[in-house]
Amino acid sequence: MYVLCLAFVFVAQRIDCFYLNRSGSPKPNIVMVMSDAFDGRLTVDPGNRVVQLPYINFMRELGATFLNAYTNSPICCPSRSAMWSGRFVHLTRSWNNYKCLDPNATTWMDVLWQNGFHTKMMGKLDFTSGGHSVSNRVEAWTRDVPFLLRQEGRPVTDLVGNISTDRVMIKDWETVDKATQWIRHSAASLSQPFALYVGLNLPHPYQTQSLGPTAGGSTFRTSPYWLQKVMYDLISLPKWLPLSSMHPVDYYSTYTKNCTGNFTTEEVRSIRAFYYAMCAETDAMLGQVMLALQDSGLQDSTVLMFTADHGELAMEHRQFYKMSMLEGSSHVPLLLMGPGVKSGQQLSLPVSLVDLYPTLLEIAGIPAPGGLSGHSLVPLVTRSGGRPGPSPPGWVLSEYHGCNANASTYMLRLGRWKYMAYADGTSIPPQLFDLTLDKEELHNVASTFPDVCRQLDKLLLTIVDYPKVSESVHLYNKQQFVLWRKTLGENYTQVIANLRWHVDWKKDVINNERAIDEWLMDS
Repeated sequence: MYVLCLAFVFVAQRIDCFYLNRSGSPKPNIVMVMSDAFDGRLTVDPGNRVVQLPYINFMRELGATFLNAYTNSPICCPSRSAMWSGRFVHLTRSWNNYKCLDPNATTWMDVLWQNGFHTKMMGKLDFTSGGHSVSNRVEAWTRDVPFLLRQEGRPVTDLVGNISTDRVMIKDWETVDKATQWIRHSAASLSQPFALYVGLNLPHPYQTQSLGPTAGGSTFRTSPYWLQKVMYDLISLPKWLPLSSMHPVDYYSTYTKNCTGNFTTEEVRSIRAFYYAMCAETDAMLGQVMLALQDSGLQDSTVLMFTADHGELAMEHRQFYKMSMLEGSSHVPLLLMGPGVKSGQQLSLPVSLVDLYPTLLEIAGIPAPGGLSGHSLVPLVTRSGGRPGPSPPGWVLSEYHGCNANASTYMLRLGRWKYMAYADGTSIPPQLFDLTLDKEELHNVASTFPDVCRQLDKLLLTIVDYPKVSESVHLYNKQQFVLWRKTLGENYTQVIANLRWHVDWKKDVINNERAIDEWLMDS
């Protein structure tokens, strides 16, 4: 009912639109809602049919949807560092969840504030260095050590509440309540344009509390209220390669994510259903922000954007979580609506989160600084066709240097192809997927199309000297581990044995410690 009312107001009212980048036009307000771990394919047909997402669908109808939007690094902090800085993670050296932007780094929000916007940031930010657990950073530092240790809890589901329980993720709802109160009680009375960022944790899995305080997020939690939004008969059961046929980096990810054991069909279906239900709750939070803008009379003068830091595999490729270049993990939602944005657009050009920095500045009528990795998307979405200027290049770069993957990974998406290179480019074989013919990414055709691999690798090397970057990450990991170990002194043996991998670590303490020592001595 709320969505119908919202649609009626937007359609029935006459919107005197100004163009996003027209000189002399009033500057629009900007609202970004950024969730965590939202699979972008759910915003694209037929993916969005499996779960009811009325507010996202409303944005699809009255705004622009980017069908091939990607994270620049499929993990929380490095991805957000790219979004906030507008620069690829190898340029900011955002290697893992512990090493990201400096606290004094200039973000697009800072630039908006410097140019007269009233700025407000609420909820999950997670783009500066120093956060996340000790386990998370140690697992990233030691990924080159030749041992296999399970680092996560086995993915599980948790049904809470009853058919009327519509608030499961209380912390996120508190953030949304604060944001909507601010919109209703403060934003409308401002004499200057405003920029509001609302950061959500959903639909990121919850921490599995039964595994102790160091546990990661392996619990998919929802209520019957949200589960009823899921179309169970449309839930696809992903196909898995045999463990023996997996790419070595994918196998390492599957093992460290504790997914090599047996899963019943019902377990997999349930995990996916609960994840989709968590997405439905996220959509409702987005809806509350949209309703607040409507109630305050701000919808005609506000550009609204919805996106996420990365996706969620939800048991595709025998994995959950992210940390992978496969579509479920790397494909993110990106939708815009508001004054000047063409309605009902579906744009297939590959784009990524670094494009948001120059896009938001152009929306605000502010020249973009030099040194950005992205390109403004305004010319692609405006009713006027936008100003003449460079469009996004048609390729997307994503890279990953953190935990649950035992090699730096570089993904180039161009046209039908997704190319993945690893480490120095020679020690680990690449992967190549034809996303037109193989949407499930089950057939690595790198050996079938060596010329395509060579061409894409050549292009990749013009964007990033990835063997050099991989070596830099390798040295950083060793240096950071040595510094961390020195701070522990005699407590080192006890501390490292009780991180998230403690169950497997304690099965062979001596050899695990020896493997680390040999890794550190290896030049």
